[in-house]
Amino acid sequence: MKKSTTGLLLGSALVVGLSGCASSGMESTGSSSDQAWYQSPFVCGIAGGLIGGGVGYATSSDSDEDTGAAIGGVAGATAGALLCADYSSDVMDSDGDGVPDDRDQCPNTPAGVAVDAVGCPLDTDGDGVPDYMDQCPGTPAGVEVNAQGCPLDSDGDGVPDYQDQCPNTPAGAEVNSLGCEEDLVLRDVNFEFDSAKLTPSAESILDGVSEKLMANDQLRIRLEGHTDSVGPAAYNKELSQRRADSVKSYLVSKGFSGANITTIGYGEEQPVASNDTAEGRAQNRRVELGEWE
Repeated sequence: MKKSTTGLLLGSALVVGLSGCASSGMESTGSSSDQAWYQSPFVCGIAGGLIGGGVGYATSSDSDEDTGAAIGGVAGATAGALLCADYSSDVMDSDGDGVPDDRDQCPNTPAGVAVDAVGCPLDTDGDGVPDYMDQCPGTPAGVEVNAQGCPLDSDGDGVPDYQDQCPNTPAGAEVNSLGCEEDLVLRDVNFEFDSAKLTPSAESILDGVSEKLMANDQLRIRLEGHTDSVGPAAYNKELSQRRADSVKSYLVSKGFSGANITTIGYGEEQPVASNDTAEGRAQNRRVELGEWE
């Protein structure tokens, strides 16, 4: 058999044999003491040296067979030992979270804390406070929270800011589920003249109201319509009902459940100011938002 052919066969044996050892070694998850004897770097080195020496001898000319065998032997031994070496002990995971230090973007994670693929503690609701520290899991997206992961409640009334229709309630005041001490007058929620059609500015105000209402889908609200005393009482009562219904329709169009809204029109029956002045009559023409108990 020609030397070139012999070299080709031996070279193929070297690649296939050592690749098999290396693959087996990399699949092993245990320590080096758990490796099979044929995965030992020492054994692989000897095998590589013998095969490499054979390759060197077979591919060299007659005048430098010894040199070729020596060079091939050293190269084969080195390659074999490196391919079968166990590098698992070199991978550090200082905090023991299962993510190696070279990929861990959050080193020193406390023991037992669940982490993501880059080694950072899980934050399921995305509020910036990891789950293991979050006292209020499930916070809606975009809601500002405190260090404990709970939504801010600036006035301390027990209703978080993102749901509070009446911010800045005095300390110690008793409030309803809307965060208000009493029914809320929807100021500047006005209608076109002698109509139940909302003005564009009124719709803009109701957008803000609906955003906070939508944050609590269990909330039940009451809408009351009121008028001044100008005109027949029966007509005013009917108009106030239509206006309360108009506000309801707008809130429903924004996604709030119509089943959680009740409406009532009082007409001119419950004035909050004198109907003898223009200013008083303006105050009496109103829609109020309250809790439906």
